[in-house]
Order: sequence, then C-alpha cells, then structure tokens
Amino acid sequence: MNLHFPTTAYDRCADFAGDYYRHMSAAVTSCDFDQLDRIAALMAETIAASRFIYVCGNGGSAGIANHSLCDFLKCVRTDTDLKPRVMSLSAHTEMNSALANDISYGEVFAYQLESMARPGDMLLTISSSGDSENVVRAIETARTIGIKTVSFTGFGGGRSRDAADFNMHVDAHNYGVVEDMHQSFLHILTQYLRMRNMDQGLVAQRKF
Repeated sequence: MNLHFPTTAYDRCADFAGDYYRHMSAAVTSCDFDQLDRIAALMAETIAASRFIYVCGNGGSAGIANHSLCDFLKCVRTDTDLKPRVMSLSAHTEMNSALANDISYGEVFAYQLESMARPGDMLLTISSSGDSENVVRAIETARTIGIKTVSFTGFGGGRSRDAADFNMHVDAHNYGVVEDMHQSFLHILTQYLRMRNMDQGLVAQRKF
C-alpha cells in the first residue's frame, strides 16, 4: 500500500472514508506495541514517584497534548488511588506567544522545561513529522535535566524518533491518520493504567 494518501481526488466521501480506514488499518500493523509496555511502565513509575509528566506538540498535536489531561486526570484517577501530575506545555498560550515573539518559537517548550522540570519527571512529545524544532529542542533539554523522554511520530519520524528514549512510530503519510493513531495511543495507555490499578471486579462494570 502506498504510504502517501490520498494520491488523487475522490468523487464520493464514502469511498474516501473506506480508503482512509484501510490506511488506518495498515498503520496499526506497522506499530511496535511492545513499546507501549515500556512507555506504560515509565508512566506508572513517574506517577508513583509523584513526578510530573510534561506533554507537548504543535497544531493538531497540541490538541492531543491538551486533551491528554482529560485522559490522565479524569480517566486514570477514576476508581484508582493514582494521582497523575500532568502538564501540557502547549496549553500556555500567553507564555508560548511571549517566548515565540521575544526569543524563538523553537524554544517555547525547552524554556518551560528549564524552569519547571526536575530529574525524575517525564516528557512526552507528539509530532507527526517528528521534526518540529521546538519538539526536538524539548527532548534535548529534557536529556540535560535528567528526564526520560517519549516521542510519538509519523511520516519519516524526523529527529525526535531516534532522540527520545522511547518512540511510538506510525508508518503513515497522512496527518489525519497519524494524529488519530497518536490519540489512540494515549487512550490505550491511560485506560490500561486505570484498569491495572482498579478493583478488578469493577472493570466489567465501568465505562472506559
């Protein structure tokens, strides 16, 4: 299957939808799900130590980063004793615009980490290209602080695919497909953490 999608205009939305989901299915088979085990373990360790999980991304990936607070603070806490400490670096509009205007947009996430992050925290970056300068700089800065890093990538993976300690890569060349997969990774990770830390008798009774 050609990773570049679409390659021609569609006359019917229904036909486009069918091919979109076929590409989604192909993207699923490309993923190394063993990495999710490693990432889940890192998240659990970070939460147990009452350390912060920082999340960042641009554009649609910023939306996923911001949405992650719902998944961690609402989903993971429900029916468990876990109290995740999560911050989306993408959500600070005033700070990000000031840094972009006065310093550089490439530094908007790194600058925040330099002030707030501490060894033992965790950074999750979300970037379809994997090559956004501010995302790469965030990973580099995290490394100097002593923070474990996770990157979600698509397309060719960019620099953040290899720069992070753990990577979940989506082998697809369509932003929608990649972003849908990245969002699903967060849903899977957070629902798994909740499931593993709740009364097992409640699993079948609760909504996930």
